Amino acid sequence: MPSLEGGTAWLNSEPLGPDDLRGHVVVVNFWTLTCINWLRTEPYVRAWSKAYRDDGLIVIGVHTPEFRFEQELERVRLATTVREIDYPVVLDPDFAIWNAFDNHYWPALYFVDHEGVIRDQHFGEGRYDHSERTIQKLLGVERDLVSDSTAGVGVEAEADWHHLRSPETYLGYARGERRADEPAHLPANHWATSGEWIVGPEDVVLEQPGGSIAYRFHARDAHLVMSPGTNDPIPFRVLLDGEAPGESRGVDVDPDGNGVLDAGRMYQLIRQPGRIEDRTLEIAFGASGAEAYVFTFG
Repeated sequence: MPSLEGGTAWLNSEPLGPDDLRGHVVVVNFWTLTCINWLRTEPYVRAWSKAYRDDGLIVIGVHTPEFRFEQELERVRLATTVREIDYPVVLDPDFAIWNAFDNHYWPALYFVDHEGVIRDQHFGEGRYDHSERTIQKLLGVERDLVSDSTAGVGVEAEADWHHLRSPETYLGYARGERRADEPAHLPANHWATSGEWIVGPEDVVLEQPGGSIAYRFHARDAHLVMSPGTNDPIPFRVLLDGEAPGESRGVDVDPDGNGVLDAGRMYQLIRQPGRIEDRTLEIAFGASGAEAYVFTFG
């Protein structure tokens, strides 16, 4: 197994080296706290850690940040608390461990045997039964799968794949795409801004209060990764086809669409309980300084 020495800090554990891991089966889990795909896999990784730790399994989370605000230790610490992650987590802000594994994805799972040899790997969501069977095989145990009784709730809930027709969409110029000129007439899976915005490599940043972002999407859930930067909490309001979302609100807004941007993370703005069709989401901000990074859907 490649070295973990490039990590800059550890949570839930002292630093773990080869001597600590020798004789153990290890699952290395690459994640970043704003990634919706990681959030939807995390209930399974937590379940495996708890179910098999007494059999010799060690799960190690490697937090390699996608965006600059995800590099902060206390932000990662908060994410581990909110997600009830009790297995060891190593911070990898310089991508040292990421590069040692030649990894390219969030999330990514590497399954390592007692001798430190990577025996399997999986990128993205799904394949939970197969992954757990791999853990059992490496441990030499056989019993009912905890994956069969595991289900995420809230933002960790599995996507509605049947109705998911909108892709992850980045807003900064380095990876930005599908930006339209007019928010009033958006094609499907396009977005536009109103007001004064500065476009950076990772994000778009609001210069004046009252600006908004709109997106024409087709999915049960709609999320936006945002940060207030160094500013005080920023109020925002979400509209769905020009109206308050009501029962279609996400966990981060109330039925009238009101929410507060108070930390850098992923915000669930919409979760529709009924029929899924093309809808227009608009989020308007009550103060300047809001940073928006990427739309994701579920």
